Amino acid sequence: MGLLARVRKEWFIIGIVAAIVSAKLQPAVGLKGGPLRPEFTITYVAVSAIFFNSGLSLKTEELTSALLHVKLHLFVQSFTLVFFPVAMWLCIKLLALTSINTWLLRGLQTVGCMPPPVSSAVILTKAVGGNEGILVTPLLLLLFLGSSSSVPFSSIFSQLFMTVVVPLILGQVSRRFLRDWLERRKPPFGVISSLVLLMIIYTTFCETFSNPDIELDHLSLLLITFIIFCIQLSFMLLTFVFSTQKQSGFTPADTVAIMFCATHKSLTLGIPMLKIVFEGYEHLSLISVPLLIYHPAQILLGSILVPTIKSWMNSRQKVDKTHTQRERDLFIYHTNHYLTRSLCSLLPGTA
Repeated sequence: MGLLARVRKEWFIIGIVAAIVSAKLQPAVGLKGGPLRPEFTITYVAVSAIFFNSGLSLKTEELTSALLHVKLHLFVQSFTLVFFPVAMWLCIKLLALTSINTWLLRGLQTVGCMPPPVSSAVILTKAVGGNEGILVTPLLLLLFLGSSSSVPFSSIFSQLFMTVVVPLILGQVSRRFLRDWLERRKPPFGVISSLVLLMIIYTTFCETFSNPDIELDHLSLLLITFIIFCIQLSFMLLTFVFSTQKQSGFTPADTVAIMFCATHKSLTLGIPMLKIVFEGYEHLSLISVPLLIYHPAQILLGSILVPTIKSWMNSRQKVDKTHTQRERDLFIYHTNHYLTRSLCSLLPGTA
């Protein structure tokens, strides 16, 4: 793959770095009261735009079909929103004994509280050939991080409702009237959401770099990056081992979906939600760092593992198909044998 093709493919990750560097060079642009007016354009317009865009792009018929896999979704949601945050909490208790920056550790906990994405996990699952908490996530954030937010609990949920739920519903309603046009034109929904998200990341770091009291040591950042890769690999291995047990009842395609969806975290939902829950909090950008690292890490690991997992799934499906055919042949043989003996016993002189 050429350099230009690589840049086009990884433009969002490059954009994250560019947004942070730009915030370092020109923090005044993204501050409250500055030219961008983030207190209005980001808090309300940008976040609402992301979820309206999500509602507009979400195919209801595919969502309805996916919800039929009750057992699969129950496992993914339980792992993501129960096991993951609790495991992270225990891990952070141990890491708190080290010299790693406290706010980065809190950011690591926010990663554990995030729901799975509606983008990268689905893309990776489809690449292999497998099957794909507005309320829960804020509760988990407040439970594990305490009342760090300066915003009242009721205000958090009212703002979440107005900037997340309402735009999502409006997007779905609009899709009903624009479905044919959307299917024909195929607007770049992912690109639009990513560009808005980059603006949110930029303004978040503008607040950080304008505060001289906030510092981030490079050793803590390096350790957090290493820990994030270890967590992803460990959890992917854990979900693989569990979902391939005979008693689990999951197919190879289900295992692929579980590995990607249960271990991935949503940056698109995460950053706007942190912006709402920790509105006005001076360490917001440091808390956001682990999630910003987790996103490219999950894409990188996923792209590396896709060929191996695809090969495994294809081989497992062939084995299962062979076993199924063998069982079917044995069933037919024994049924014919039983029927032959039964018929013979009914004929005179054969009893």
